[in-house]
Amino acid sequence: METLSTITKVEPVFEIVPDATMTPLSIDDFDPKKHIDFKPPSKTYTMSDIKLNNSPISGFAVSEPFQLFTPEAVQRMRTEIFKPEVTHNFQYSSNLASCQLRGYAAKAAPFIYDTWKHPETLAIISKVAGVDLVPEMDFEIAHINLSNMSEAQKVAELATIRDRQLTEQDEGISGCPWEDDKPIVDWHTDAYPFVCVTMLSDCTTMVGGETALRTGNGEIIKVRGPQMGCAVVLQGRYIEHQALRAFGMTERITSVTSFRPKDAHIPDDTVLTTVRAISDLSELYLQFSEYRLEILEERIRHQLKVMREASKGGKKFNTHAMKLFLKEQEEFLVHMNKEMVQDELVVKGAIDDSHLFSEFNAIKKRKAVEQ
Repeated sequence: METLSTITKVEPVFEIVPDATMTPLSIDDFDPKKHIDFKPPSKTYTMSDIKLNNSPISGFAVSEPFQLFTPEAVQRMRTEIFKPEVTHNFQYSSNLASCQLRGYAAKAAPFIYDTWKHPETLAIISKVAGVDLVPEMDFEIAHINLSNMSEAQKVAELATIRDRQLTEQDEGISGCPWEDDKPIVDWHTDAYPFVCVTMLSDCTTMVGGETALRTGNGEIIKVRGPQMGCAVVLQGRYIEHQALRAFGMTERITSVTSFRPKDAHIPDDTVLTTVRAISDLSELYLQFSEYRLEILEERIRHQLKVMREASKGGKKFNTHAMKLFLKEQEEFLVHMNKEMVQDELVVKGAIDDSHLFSEFNAIKKRKAVEQ
């Protein structure tokens, strides 16, 4: 069985294509006054808008794309992710996505790391989501999804789209939805409560590239893809979604940073289903354990304070409340233990369907097997 005890190094498949119109990049540290260009989203959608129940955290579902970073900030990010140190040592693939960069930011990308740790960046993401958020853990800062093709492939795919559009018009079915059989990232729910997806490619000639969301009644809706430097915030732990292909581009590079609520008393439903097989397990499990135990520590300190203040006030010890607190923490630890699968049992690149909660994917897979 191939496991993640060692990480396979993959030869890089991308090279930097800097914007020829830009002046040489600075080497300054991240500066929100220079590198953030925030313009609020035109609209945000609630879970009820897409016919889903509110999560234990929030009724927020997804935002429309909004401007977040300046062109220079994007180019600085591209420069860091294409460093040989990053592309050689932090590249992963799975049955959900063919090329990803993970776990590199804290070790090899100081500009990217500082960007997503900065209080002003966090304030913006929290404002859009309607919840105070912090990065899930350092390993999940600026996960990169990569896809590319040659100029000839781009032209051929655009021609295919055009032929399809003409056929639909001839048959009177123009505008009917169709399913992408080769998505950048297939149907999934995220491991973590919230994600911010930022576009790092020039989308001027892009056709497609949307994020498809599955609604509560099984319908598919699409959120348009962001332009370069723009972002989308999604409560991805609770919404099945898929990153659709972008045509008319030789590359599509997105940066995905995961977030969780800052408040330790808000439920944390983080799972590791979709990330174990594409991670350095030693790093992932260490950081997962660290922040979860910090949450537990804060909850225990709060409970101690409540108990002591009640005692000083002459109140009788609340046995029922204490037992309820202990039960909740037991469940918290059981869940944590369940997510930390033994290293030798994790198959590299293999992600199962346990992260999906709708019946539609199960039906689709059964049909595929029958065929």
